[in-house]
Amino acid sequence: MGDETGTMDETGTKPGRRKLNDLQTRLTLTHAISSRRCHPQLCTRTLGHQSTAPHMPRQARLEIPGVPLHITQRGVNRCAIFLDDEDRRHYLRLLGESAASHGLRIHAYVLMGNHVHLLVSSDGSGQVSLGMRQLGQAYVTAFNRRHGRTGTLWEGRFKSSLVDSDRYLLTAYRYIELNPVRASMVERPEHHHWSSVHANLALCEDSLVTPHACFIEMGATPQVRAQAYRAWLKQGVSDDELIAIRQHLQQERAFGSKRFQAMAEKALGRPVSVRRPGRPSRTEEKLDGI
Repeated sequence: MGDETGTMDETGTKPGRRKLNDLQTRLTLTHAISSRRCHPQLCTRTLGHQSTAPHMPRQARLEIPGVPLHITQRGVNRCAIFLDDEDRRHYLRLLGESAASHGLRIHAYVLMGNHVHLLVSSDGSGQVSLGMRQLGQAYVTAFNRRHGRTGTLWEGRFKSSLVDSDRYLLTAYRYIELNPVRASMVERPEHHHWSSVHANLALCEDSLVTPHACFIEMGATPQVRAQAYRAWLKQGVSDDELIAIRQHLQQERAFGSKRFQAMAEKALGRPVSVRRPGRPSRTEEKLDGI
């Protein structure tokens, strides 16, 4: 008769050892917050042993001095980040302070109900990220104090995409300032109060807004530029442009020509083009050249 303590079970583990492992392991319930809801996940933790799972560092931002960034930041679980106009005014005040502190140029912006879009550039290395951190932290502190709440307000870090000049940049301008129209909040972009479109259409002055060189090239005077930009806005954003901009934002890539992407990839030492699973379709190939 064989020794019972020396036999193996189906997993190749001795029964005594398996029981000991069972006693040493406990299950804890954690919640992984997604963009819409909390998903309970079951994880195991062994007493007396440190996890051997490798720590994954955050990927560095795609940020090149002088190159504009299209930025978006959403509320956690897509909750509202502005409850009234005073919240919106305070956010813009803080945006101005952050821009002044870090040498940021705000070319376009729009405040929506549960997210914001910004088009920003800076000549300083890493200054956009530092400015966004200052803005985000200061706004959450003020928002929580004013509305008697605690905890985070943002859905993780902001998303950003480098933007090429010329048509790509003006497409980003148009995408940002037509957001309220696409959301069926207003019929025309200038009907939305919380947007840079009023300055870019020369309807009023906005101390936050600094026109980009590509925007200035649309006309010799503010009135001529406004007329050309109004016509540009009326063309709308095509489905291909919507897909391309959203993909580049979600994956935090460089929105531009192949030449621009090659330059950015060389400067940053990392891939900057959108990753698409499988073989790209003709429509997907077309997106890189909008």
